[in-house]
Amino acid sequence: MATLLLIIIYRAFISLGLPDAILGSAWPIMHKNLNTSVSSAGIITMIICGGTIVSSLYSNRLIKRFGTAKVTIISVLLTAIGIYGISITPNFMIICLLSIPMGLGAGAVDSALNNFVALHYEAKHMNWLHCFWGVGATSGPLLMSMFIDNTSGWKRGYGTIGILQFILVTVLIFTLPLWRKFERKEEVFLEDEKHDVSIQSLLRLKGAKSALISFFAYCAVEATACLWGSSFLVICKGISVERAAKWVSLYYLGITVGRFLAGFLAIKLNNKQMMRLGQIICLIGTIVLMLPFSVYFQMIGLILIGLGCAPIYPAMLHETPVRFGSTMSQGIMGIQMATAYVGSTFMPPLFCIIGNNIGFYMLPLFLVFIALLMLISTERVNKII
Repeated sequence: MATLLLIIIYRAFISLGLPDAILGSAWPIMHKNLNTSVSSAGIITMIICGGTIVSSLYSNRLIKRFGTAKVTIISVLLTAIGIYGISITPNFMIICLLSIPMGLGAGAVDSALNNFVALHYEAKHMNWLHCFWGVGATSGPLLMSMFIDNTSGWKRGYGTIGILQFILVTVLIFTLPLWRKFERKEEVFLEDEKHDVSIQSLLRLKGAKSALISFFAYCAVEATACLWGSSFLVICKGISVERAAKWVSLYYLGITVGRFLAGFLAIKLNNKQMMRLGQIICLIGTIVLMLPFSVYFQMIGLILIGLGCAPIYPAMLHETPVRFGSTMSQGIMGIQMATAYVGSTFMPPLFCIIGNNIGFYMLPLFLVFIALLMLISTERVNKII
């Protein structure tokens, strides 16, 4: 039963990754079809991120009331409605409205599934699940590219991915009995231990603030390197746009392959060792990125950052119940996910301001600072807990 449910969760992680990168792939045609500016994509992204942060913060209350299975089903349904709805509307404002359920669904399901896996499965599965998310995130743009053959082809791409999400909802509904076995155990445990799980009380937990800084810094590094890595290579190193795009794709490949390999490493190493190893590799990558030698050092730097990032996030997620206890893990997980989304939402635009006013050559130094912050805050948590 546990194995069958794990297979379903693996399938869910692929589906959750599918919509994450399709907006960027489709937007060059979408904005023309919608008669809006190129920069309007930022509005959609901010709405989705805002919804994700809010639902992550309140995921603990929702899961305590309805259970992990129902929250997961409703969350995936919300994302399916949002994605499919975009495929049938020609109006930018309606797309903005549909972005609200997409964000709300993404945050709640992310917190729910990550905590469920952290509680009930081994660390290797957390790494492999996030590797499968990478497979979905990589497949989304590829799938969209198959449909973008005219000004309205993006609609069929969104429609297809929306249908895949609805199929996942159907599968999850039929697997409800599988979830109940685990949820009964959690209900009995929670009845035995009554705790205050308000946001204020969670923030007072030993090591909580440092853990949140770690999540913030990790997502800041990952998102900033992804968004501005190509621009840095083109503007500061004189690399062609085509080559820069390929080199940044190696960064994503490093994360995906790294998480697959990290699953095997997690059999031998504990979460703290996995975090430390990944953060040191990531920090080395940021330093290599700033070396004034051959441009191939920049390629190596990006690959190292990707490989370093690979085990960090899954290990931090899986360590949550160990750090803060099973009773508090869902509450702190929601806050961690919300903080992570804040990092990925606001730090790339912050660097854009720095890049425009000082210069894009500051990117490696910016990444070094954040990577150091991540390493220091993580070691602080490991020391006090």
